Amino acid sequence: MSGERGVWPGLLLLLGLVGVALFLGADADWRRFGATPLTLAMAFGAAAGNLWPAVAHGLCRPGIRFAQQRLLRLGVVLYGFNLSWQELAGIGLSGIGIDVFMVVTTLGLGVLVGTRCLRMERNAALLIAAGSAICGAAAVVATLPVLRLREAEQARHAATAVATVVLFGTLSMLLYPALFAHLGCATAPFGVYVGSTVHEVAQVVVIGNAIGGDAATNALIVKMVRVLLLVPFLLLLSVWLRRERGAWSDPRAQNSGAMGRVGDIRVPWFALGFVACAILNSLGVLSNGLRGLAQMSATLCLCLAMAAFGLETTWRLLRQAGRRPLLLGGVLFAYLVGVGGWINLHLAGALLPLIAGSV
Repeated sequence: MSGERGVWPGLLLLLGLVGVALFLGADADWRRFGATPLTLAMAFGAAAGNLWPAVAHGLCRPGIRFAQQRLLRLGVVLYGFNLSWQELAGIGLSGIGIDVFMVVTTLGLGVLVGTRCLRMERNAALLIAAGSAICGAAAVVATLPVLRLREAEQARHAATAVATVVLFGTLSMLLYPALFAHLGCATAPFGVYVGSTVHEVAQVVVIGNAIGGDAATNALIVKMVRVLLLVPFLLLLSVWLRRERGAWSDPRAQNSGAMGRVGDIRVPWFALGFVACAILNSLGVLSNGLRGLAQMSATLCLCLAMAAFGLETTWRLLRQAGRRPLLLGGVLFAYLVGVGGWINLHLAGALLPLIAGSV
């Protein structure tokens, strides 16, 4: 514990930034513009880091690192209390199949276009793809520990990936209600479309409530299933990266602290903790008060981590990233809206018997 006493100056600074983000993020007027507590925390951290560049170093440094590492993983674990397996069963095989298809193809398209066409660093493309495909900023921060990036890369890649989520997620809140009015389809299938293609949970809620009817319920349930797909994504990514680094047979491979070892495979334990919390939530063993406390703790931990990354996000780092991250985010947004709409509104009925016949 003696080595961790120095975390308090940095944590107090982060708590001040996050307190403002949580206060504003609870306001409906801010949420209307896609300003969730997570994105606000990073924005306020970035503002402080650019106004006072030295604040991310020196006395506050240990607390910032503590939030970026330990609190980040704890937040991902506790985030599982927002989900239940009953939600998975509630949308049926067609909804699950659409979710899986959109997540897998968006991830593949993001890495392919980012690395081959835009010549981006693979880790940067992967973070933007994860944020677009799964659950926005939460997917970005959950993927960072698995990639094991250097400190400067973490701040730069996290900032650019979250920026794409905020920009195109905000556009989606304007676009989807207009699409609904133009297409004139039923609210229930359109809700599935929203849940399977929009970036952030908060953005899904805003769009679903704007449309009304069954759209709000279906959109949120389908989105929660996408969030659950974060776990197999992290596990498969961990296995793929470990194999690629040639560490399968190297017993001296460094353990980053985010991984546990099962045989020759390094498993991100925080992802398994996420599943364990979702199971506990599904079993109903916690009282409403304890579950609410766990959910608030998850939000707090993730916001502290986002504010910590924001403090290290300077204009110099963003200029180094250039326009290519935004181009990639735009390509993925167009794919989610266009192909996701076609799959949901035209092929959902045809997909169901195919999926049912394969299980």
